[in-house]
Amino acid sequence: SCNCTLCSIRLKPFEYSRKEVSLLLNKSKSLVFQGVYSLIDHTVANMLIQLSKATLFQRRTVRELLWGYTDPMLKSTLGVFYPYNNTFDGPYSVFTGKDDITKVAYIDNWRGYPFIHRTLHCHCHCVCSRRSVYGEYEGSEDLKGITVYRYTLPDSTFASPTINPHNKCYCTNYEATKNCTMAGVLDIKTCTGSPVFISLPHFLHGSPDLLEVVDGLRPDDVEHKTFLDVEPTTGFTLRFAKRLQINMGYGPSKEIKILNQIKHNTLLPILWLNETAMLDDETADRLKTELFGRVAMLEVVQISLIVIGAVLCVLCLIGICVQHSNRRKIIA
Repeated sequence: SCNCTLCSIRLKPFEYSRKEVSLLLNKSKSLVFQGVYSLIDHTVANMLIQLSKATLFQRRTVRELLWGYTDPMLKSTLGVFYPYNNTFDGPYSVFTGKDDITKVAYIDNWRGYPFIHRTLHCHCHCVCSRRSVYGEYEGSEDLKGITVYRYTLPDSTFASPTINPHNKCYCTNYEATKNCTMAGVLDIKTCTGSPVFISLPHFLHGSPDLLEVVDGLRPDDVEHKTFLDVEPTTGFTLRFAKRLQINMGYGPSKEIKILNQIKHNTLLPILWLNETAMLDDETADRLKTELFGRVAMLEVVQISLIVIGAVLCVLCLIGICVQHSNRRKIIA
């Protein structure tokens, strides 16, 4: 279940540049076409395209693109998330925090594969890549009267392997990534089996080459970055935004007639996802009243006890001095 004020999946439209392909229509990019281009022999691919009368672009609804439609070439269901709805992806082993509270909710392994931490920063786990990425502290934010610490993905997460060697394993298509010098995308074909590249929306923090091919791209750090807002006292995440873009590629081909006029390998956005959540007003008020209110009350009580203790000490000292003075008078 999703208990939040906003939990959305957003499909953003893109317009493809006439500089690259003047004959292509502005429609949804054919998923199967890009898969065929990358996975099978181009002569066979051209025969399949001609027999099925498939086109490079198709008109599809958001529901069809996400959850599946019958492709005219394969005669089977195809979709970005098909058939992952209502599926089980394997057992997880998660720390409960019973033996070590600092490990609460940490994933120990998935399907027996261990999760290895790269740094001691704020971590979140990427199951597909079987490694963790981290968020760097950016600053403090005010969320409905509650101070939270914001952690964001650093630029190095999607940096080219020449800058971040950890991304070397996610560069398998040397033509599309220009010999692994392109920043902003990760090739996840090794773990999905599909020629898919992931990036931040609108190729945020990506190489300029990615933005030149597609019209309508306007990367914005506020709208397109991924972040976590963590309450420092409890460690609870009170707001987050997970934003990723799914891209597929195609390029020149002498055998595939529809691509005869293509000159360069190109990565085209399919869609980008915006999954965000934030605590509601009622929960925020309850948190401030029952947690922070009591913490503030304890601080007041603590200060009051210190003041009372100090006053009592002063009074005791005064009493001792008075008593000592009276004894001197009696002796005299």
